[in-house]
This record gives sequence, C-alpha cells and structure tokens, in this order.
Amino acid sequence: MAYLSPELKAELSKIAKAIVAPGKGILAADESTGTIGKRFAPINVENTEENRRAYRDLLFSADNEISNYIGGVIMYHETFYQKDSNGVPFPKVLKDKGIITGIKVDKGLVVIPGTNDETTTQGLDGLSERCAEYKRDGADFAKWRCALKIGAHEPSTLAIEENAKVLARYATICQKNGLVPIVEPEILMDGDHDLARAVQVADAVLAATYKALHDHHVYLEGTLLKPNMVCAGAGCPSSFSAADVGRATVIALQRCVPVAVPGITFLSGGQSEENATQHLNAMNQVEGCKPWALTFSFGRALQATVLATWQGKAENVEAAQKALLKRAKANSEASLGKYTASEESGTSSQSLFEANYRY
Repeated sequence: MAYLSPELKAELSKIAKAIVAPGKGILAADESTGTIGKRFAPINVENTEENRRAYRDLLFSADNEISNYIGGVIMYHETFYQKDSNGVPFPKVLKDKGIITGIKVDKGLVVIPGTNDETTTQGLDGLSERCAEYKRDGADFAKWRCALKIGAHEPSTLAIEENAKVLARYATICQKNGLVPIVEPEILMDGDHDLARAVQVADAVLAATYKALHDHHVYLEGTLLKPNMVCAGAGCPSSFSAADVGRATVIALQRCVPVAVPGITFLSGGQSEENATQHLNAMNQVEGCKPWALTFSFGRALQATVLATWQGKAENVEAAQKALLKRAKANSEASLGKYTASEESGTSSQSLFEANYRY
C-alpha cells in the first residue's frame, strides 16, 4: 500500500477507531432532499431548505450528552454546508461536541443492464475532487451505499462483483484524500426468503466485497463496514428471535470480515427502532470471537420518534431532542450488549420498512 504514507494510514486508523469507540455509533442524517420530504410528509412539514436546516439543527444541537453515544454523523451535501441558528457551520457544531463529520458521496442507484433490475451505484466520476473538497471543509469520513436484492436468482454473480468493485474503487479514492470510507453493501429486506438464505447471500456478498477491497489495496484498518443485519425477508412467513438474528449475523461476519477492520456499523434497513436495537444487543451478546466493534449507523431507527415528536413545531424541539437522546443511549447500550428490551409501543415498535428502498 505504498500509495498511502505511514502518516495518512495512522490518521485514517485513528479516525475509524474514534467513530466506533466503545459505546458509540453513527447518526445517519444523510437523507437526500427527496427522501427527507418523504419523512416530512406524514407530519405535514413542507419540504423546504429552511425546514430541512431546522430539523438537522434540532439533531445536531441536542444536549452534549449525545457525544457519549454518537461518534460520527453522516450528512448530505446540502446539510454539510448549512449552519445552525447561530450561524455556525454544522461540521463545526459537531466538532465542538467531539463528534466526527461524514459525508454521503455516492450519486444513487442505477440499473445494471442485462439483469433483473439489479443495481449498482454511480458517482465515481469526479469523486477524488469532491473528496478533497469535503476534507478541506471539515469531513473526515465518507459513505457510499450499494444495494442488492434477494430473489430466486438474485443477487447474480454479476451484481455481486460489480458492486464489490465499485465499493473498492470508492474506498481507495476516499483514503487517498484522507477520508475513512464506510463500505455499505446493503442486502435489502424485500422478499420472502428465510434466515438461512439470508446468511447464504450475506456470505457471498461480504466475501466478494473483501476480495475486491484487497485487490484494490484498500487499507482495512482505515475503513468501516456498514452492512445490513442478517434478517429474513420482510415477507417471510416464519418468525425469528433477536437471538436468531444476532447469531446469524455474527456467523456471517466471522466467516468473511477480516480482523483488521476496526468496526461494523449496522444499518437498520427498515426495522422498527426497537427491533434494530434488540438485534444489535443480541449480536453483542453472542459468545465467541468478535474482534470488531459491533455498533450502529442508523437513520430511520434513530429518527422516527424524533420526527413524530417534533411535528415541525419550535415548541416541540426540546422533547424531540430528548427522544433522540433516549434512542441514542439505547443503541449505545446495545453496542455493548447491555440493553434491556423496552416494552414500549408506539413509534419505536412500528416497522419502518420501505420496499425497494432508495435515498
């Protein structure tokens, strides 16, 4: 890996470890303009730039206690260059709390010709220049999402290999520019597949991803993985316990993820807030070798109750921030295997699944 100096390797490793320090995870606040509009619609909030800014201000200005639970925040381009109500740029707001700023750098999903609507992710053109700019402006890590689906004949070998190579190219470009790449090969929950099939596909996708990262000379100590939890499909007629999901996920990781990777930051993938937390807790309670931090990088599973509480009203900001702290603390405990399952009903137990999810 001569293309990275010893100093740059040390910096990347330090950033990655700080994001997933014990008890810490990631707040994914990188919803695109269109996706945040979908989040605002149920609470009757107009999707304007100012409302988007005000909502992210709510998240980032929460009590400093949040820095005990959140090591990094992923932003969308617009958010990255916005400011809080006092005129302070959001990356500076987070830095002052000891939270590391990340940036979503992919340009969305596109269909791979010759497949059954399988996708890859675009955005490699000009990526090096964008990464350099984001680094100068306060970002220290980046995120790029690929999405694969499970079907009778999917994911195809073509889709698996194409997405693995795209993730590897993205990762090398990020590292060259001083950004820790979060590698996200999401396997969607769409379908009626059972847990065994989910494990089989996870094995294939993760193995191909790390083969590609190795082939592209990615410095693994300066990366993070953001996979889905290994769950049965949303339409599966059988049910599986949190312990089942925890064991299945850890087994797939043990088979495929090198020890050099400092942390695995799971996406919630449309699970309810409570289910995502319980599944994360179950993984951390699985006995055996788990050499990486197993933590969270949640968007919907950290924000659903926050949005429902906020309702776009200034008088609800404090209550919404308390809801954020509550979910962040719960997931912090789960990342240590110390969460006590909640008996709550309401927003935290509602499924957040969206078919063929794009953002």
